Amino acid sequence: MLEPDKIAERLIADRKVRALALVGSHDTPEQWQGSVPTLLTFERGLLSAQTETRAGIRLERQPFEKLERWRDWDAAQQEAPLALLATARVLYDPTGNFGRIQRMLLGLGPERLALYRQELLTQAQTQLDEAKTLLGSGHAGGRSSAGQRGSVPEQLLALVTAREVALGLLYPALLSLLHLWPDSGVRLPHAWRAVAGLQFPKSVYSLERLYAFGGLEEARRCLLATRGLGLVEQERRARAAFAVGYYDGAVRLLRDEAASRHRADLERWTLLSPARQNKLAQLIGLERSPIGPTALDIAQELLEDVREGR
Repeated sequence: MLEPDKIAERLIADRKVRALALVGSHDTPEQWQGSVPTLLTFERGLLSAQTETRAGIRLERQPFEKLERWRDWDAAQQEAPLALLATARVLYDPTGNFGRIQRMLLGLGPERLALYRQELLTQAQTQLDEAKTLLGSGHAGGRSSAGQRGSVPEQLLALVTAREVALGLLYPALLSLLHLWPDSGVRLPHAWRAVAGLQFPKSVYSLERLYAFGGLEEARRCLLATRGLGLVEQERRARAAFAVGYYDGAVRLLRDEAASRHRADLERWTLLSPARQNKLAQLIGLERSPIGPTALDIAQELLEDVREGR
């Protein structure tokens, strides 16, 4: 594997690359066994964001036009990978725009952060309201169990929605109270405990409830369930986390990746073979996690706790 600085030198020599930065935990005090050297580039001629790996180094590539566009906060908050931009170690910035973006993010005042937080909370409430309406409407196939509202597919999808809202909208809103930006790495549960657990215990508790972590044993069961589901890269990352003791991080990753990549299976749950159902049930956490309206209620509680800073 080439050293990141060698790749960086080659990229800087390429006239299409107009900004370059090191991102991620590699070569920082937070580095761990699973850290991957990662470079963020802004390039001319690129039409959309791309991710690739060269000689063991991950490249997060962005169109050059974004470097100018993301100087505007309104555009950046809607589109940009804020955590990457805010924490990047800039190596090459001839236009100075990368530095301007970082100064803009660092200099956001309480009023702007409050407006940003309110926008995230509004989006979260809209998605939760839509999910509550769909639950029990017959939108997904399958029959309702006795005493439960919604079919099994609907209840599973309600859990997935609750998790997506929690991580994609409510956790960033929570961190805005600390003027921080969320990371999405495999160690995420361990990060949210360290960053927000002491100040916002109710919010962190709700995040934990949605994922129903179970330590080493649950992580082991989830890793075994990945076989035959096309989650090769996700399993590799989860095993790296498992090897050093980030058990809940491995579970969070596999729960979310299984839901994302096998959503169609969740929608046609009753048509799946028992073996496939068992694997997905383990990965999603069907037996341990709250599903259906209970999951949505927990996400609603999380929204209120974030709003109140609890």
